[in-house]
Amino acid sequence: MSIPPPPGPQQPQGPYQPPQTGLPQYPQYPQYPQGPYGQQPPYPSPYQPWGQGYSPYAVPAPVNGLAIASLVLGLLCCLPGVGLVLGLVALSQIRRRGERGRAMAVVGSVFSGIGLALWVLLLATGGAGEFWEGVKEGAGDSSSLSLSTGDCFDTPDGTLTGDLVTDVTHVTCDDAHDGEVFATYDLKGTDYPGDDSVGDSADHRCYGLEDTYAFDVWAVPDDVAVYYFTPSGDSWAAGDRSVVCVFGSATEGDELTDSYHQDADSYAPEQVAYLKSAHVLNTALDTAPDTEYIEDDLPGNRAWAGRVATALGKESALLRSYEWTSGTRKPVLALAADLDKARTEWAKAAKASDVDTFYAHYDKGYKLIDPHRTVTVRDALGLTTVPPAYDGEGGGSGSGGSGSGMQV
Repeated sequence: MSIPPPPGPQQPQGPYQPPQTGLPQYPQYPQYPQGPYGQQPPYPSPYQPWGQGYSPYAVPAPVNGLAIASLVLGLLCCLPGVGLVLGLVALSQIRRRGERGRAMAVVGSVFSGIGLALWVLLLATGGAGEFWEGVKEGAGDSSSLSLSTGDCFDTPDGTLTGDLVTDVTHVTCDDAHDGEVFATYDLKGTDYPGDDSVGDSADHRCYGLEDTYAFDVWAVPDDVAVYYFTPSGDSWAAGDRSVVCVFGSATEGDELTDSYHQDADSYAPEQVAYLKSAHVLNTALDTAPDTEYIEDDLPGNRAWAGRVATALGKESALLRSYEWTSGTRKPVLALAADLDKARTEWAKAAKASDVDTFYAHYDKGYKLIDPHRTVTVRDALGLTTVPPAYDGEGGGSGSGGSGSGMQV
């Protein structure tokens, strides 16, 4: 084996060159630079590798939020103007952004436009005001008439009588009106008691409630009568239990021209003292059972007689405790003596063991509190001396009749 000699000056160091032969020489491909660790860099490719954030599935365009809002407002018709504006803005945004929701925006705009047109029509014709009044009346209470104490109103035919009143128009009490509500109360029970029973209750209690509105009932003019509206069988089934007590003209077809509400500020101190004592008895008389005859509910009537006896004792004590002037003291004390006698009879009626005994003491006690016995006192106090008449016809959806209440 031979060892090549070390290179000399005539043989420079360098890459090895293959010996020249007669074979053809092929072109040399360029050498790519080496990587940091001697690896060859990747060959160029027409495809890009997947990177983070790339998904092989198509993502749908988002739905425009204003289009959804326009559709909701258009269908509900609550804010048609807003729904129309939102729909138009949504269409513009959808075109610019390539979002979805064009159909919703179109439908919302159309319905909002229709709703806006209807509102304009209602405002132009006054229908919106009538609609709102209907909503308020419907939400007022369970009564179909929606009347409260102090309300003045007109009826469709101008009268307060008839088998059924289904609608009224509220007016101010300063203007002429058909009726003025002076009291309301609710009937109890689950089953409808019948027209007669409901009418008897209203006939009795409405007269007893007059002084809760007119401080001195005797001051209400004779041409003003008491009427009432009561539930019908149908309205009872719908939850109506309200009885409405009303002042109206005693002459059919006439109207009231003033309000008959009175308070204590309209009277002198002595007058107020007397009227307040009288209210104690009137309140007790108003609690009588809603039965036509005493024998229909003797225990209830005995309890009522006991309440009246207690009220008579309180009224007598109030009259005796007040410092009356010389001109009124004598008739007031005489009235207090009559009240003491009446209290004795009513107390005996409260303990009656049978109907006949009850009637015997009831009749005596009732005569001792006859309103005419107070005329002398009222005259001395400068109050009206003509007792109110209780023979007017009541009316409404129940029956009416002569009143059984009294005001002393």
